[in-house]
Amino acid sequence: RWSMVAALGVEGYSAVRVVPGSVDGDEFFDFIVADLPTMNPFPGDRSVIVMDNCAIHKSKALKEV
Repeated sequence: RWSMVAALGVEGYSAVRVVPGSVDGDEFFDFIVADLPTMNPFPGDRSVIVMDNCAIHKSKALKEV
């Protein structure tokens, strides 16, 4: 079994990661920090990330980043 996590913007995919098994909180955090293009301060371009309420999206470390 494989899982995929991706970042999608108006210009298409900006980052994709495929991992064996499930994506856990550590893997998701690493994806955001290492693979996602640089974010900008709000309200600039690339300043908003939209996520659902999945538990791996709610870590304290991720909120600080």
